[in-house]
Formats: sequence, structure tokens, C-alpha cells
Amino acid sequence: MAEEKKAKKPQNQINIELPEELADGIYANLAIISHSNSEFVLDFIRMLPNVPKAKVKSRVIVTPEHAKRFLSALADNVKKYEAQHGTITVKKGGGNGNNFPPMNFTPTAQA
Repeated sequence: MAEEKKAKKPQNQINIELPEELADGIYANLAIISHSNSEFVLDFIRMLPNVPKAKVKSRVIVTPEHAKRFLSALADNVKKYEAQHGTITVKKGGGNGNNFPPMNFTPTAQA
């Protein structure tokens, strides 16, 4: 009878572990996305001012179905963020006519 009173775990529950070495995250300020017929490749890149070379800091490869789910989840989170903090404005990059940051951007602050 004591076993009948135990709370049952939902069958769809997943235990997700976040290793300590990943917990701090990786900063990226540019993403390049490419795809084939069977996968999407997301390269997260960190560009630094006055440094002509940028490094891929992380690469994530997903199926097309997961890419679409990610798109939906990200859109939902942006919507929730904007409801709480206001509209996110996206500036055109460096006056070069597209949404990419300029490849030779320079800092605007002085020390």
C-alpha cells in the first residue's frame, strides 16, 4: 500500500545534465547557418573589433525538423522577451546595405 502513494514520474520527463565546463556558455555575436538536404549546420562565431580573423566558437548540427522546432522556440522566446522588456531593434550592419556587421568595425568608446 505504501508503494501506491508514491508520486509517479511523468513518462515524458527528461533528466538533462549541464556539465560544469559548459555552464558558463560561449559568447558569439555572429551566426552562419548552412544546410544540406539532411541537416542544418549552425556555426556560432565571435568577432572582435580590429581583428580581421574570427573564430567559430561552437558548431551545432541538427535535422531539418529540429531546425524548424528551434526556429519556433526562438521566435516564441523573442516574443516573450519583447513583451517583458520592449521591442528589440535590429540595425543594419555598418551601412553596407545588408544585415551583416561590418568586417572592420571599430570601437566607438574611448578610454
